[in-house]
Amino acid sequence: MNDKTIATHNGNFHADDVFSVAALKNIFPSLKLVRTRDLEIIGKADIVIDVGGEYDADAGRFDHHQRGGAGERENGIPYSSFGLIWQKYGVEICQGSQEVADAVDAGLVSTIDAIDCGHVEGVSQGISLSQTISMFNPTWQEESHFDTCFDEAVDFASRVLTRFIASANGGISAKEIVAKAIDNAVDPRVIVLDKYTPWKRTVHALSEEALYMVYPSNSGQWRIQTVPVEPGSFEDKKSLPTPWAGLSDKALKDVTGIDDAMFCHNGLFIAGAESFESTMKMAAIALEA
Repeated sequence: MNDKTIATHNGNFHADDVFSVAALKNIFPSLKLVRTRDLEIIGKADIVIDVGGEYDADAGRFDHHQRGGAGERENGIPYSSFGLIWQKYGVEICQGSQEVADAVDAGLVSTIDAIDCGHVEGVSQGISLSQTISMFNPTWQEESHFDTCFDEAVDFASRVLTRFIASANGGISAKEIVAKAIDNAVDPRVIVLDKYTPWKRTVHALSEEALYMVYPSNSGQWRIQTVPVEPGSFEDKKSLPTPWAGLSDKALKDVTGIDDAMFCHNGLFIAGAESFESTMKMAAIALEA
């Protein structure tokens, strides 16, 4: 049944209760939301979030404020209500994929849980998504109604959650494509992708030999890109040839001897040519440099 009654606390809201409701809307799009601290009303709700002093997933109770909390992850991050909801419904929201659900938990849910529970160790500084959600609350100078602001925050959170799921799904799909390209490489030092796919983590996990990635650009030409020594590093395993640095068009064509060479970044980490064949020639020259 989609006509579930969901209860959470009224008044000031935070990212965990907002994202919990956003997540549940994926499962129960016609849910009825009640924001209250009236225990009688809470007791009659089908699902209770972040209030009520009880965690029992089978009974639809997802609070974490009771003595002893509601458990924690293997990495020590405690569960807030969002994490508890995600444990119960995350795989279903992610179309049956445990891998996608785990990726969303690692990238989004656990961070919101950590901040809500005061477990800030390892959480990056600066304006967080949790703080952004909190700013949807009306200030003391505004006459806005908390429930209206909550609904606006849920709409925002729903979009963010959708994009996190899409990103996680894309990353997992990319891993399969890149792994296949590594297996099919004629020269293990040069990995060819049929279309641009996020590749760095997979290449570092599966190939110690890869030096260059070759793939088509969105505009139809081809690119060659260096493999960094590790994800996030600006140091490459093997840079493109030094004489190419910062050259383009005729200057690069003269140096490389490749008629359709287009450019080489001054940092020697990416270059391009009009055709696949020419880009592979660039790779061959770079390997010998």
